[in-house]
Amino acid sequence: MATTLLLLSDTHLPVRAKALQPQVWRLVEEADVVIHAGDWVEVALLDELEARAARVVGVAGNNDGPELHRRLGEVAHVEVEGVRIAVVHETGAAAGRERRVDERFGAASSAPRDVLVFGHSHIPWDSVTPGGLRLLNPGSPTDRRRQPVGTVMTALADAGALRQVTLEPTPR
Repeated sequence: MATTLLLLSDTHLPVRAKALQPQVWRLVEEADVVIHAGDWVEVALLDELEARAARVVGVAGNNDGPELHRRLGEVAHVEVEGVRIAVVHETGAAAGRERRVDERFGAASSAPRDVLVFGHSHIPWDSVTPGGLRLLNPGSPTDRRRQPVGTVMTALADAGALRQVTLEPTPR
């Protein structure tokens, strides 16, 4: 049975936007699991996601206060349909990222993962490290920075594989 995932990061509410777009809320309600890679800013969004989503997995980011850090922590590990997923906010500079995350989350680590969802840069990213770890950054639905529009990602977890990873534009 396939499980639908929605990947979010860097929502920065209510600093960068007053609310998530209706399109994003529709994706939240359609997803089986919502994964948020940090920089929520206020705990109200976490509360609303938990009320509206079937399941929420999240971490706190560098712009999140003590309550979000207490409730979420800085690293999350979850297995969905046999896909081992880690979630963090920051992975450091793009240069050397693949080596660093392979060491921390890849096959040779103490808790190997198949996928690492991260945020911080607001720049969408989809790559595979030399060790086979898939790296996904959904960008930001509310603060596009140098991107043409804001973004989130959707995916299907099915039988130990991540399929149909799609970058979804979230215009305002």
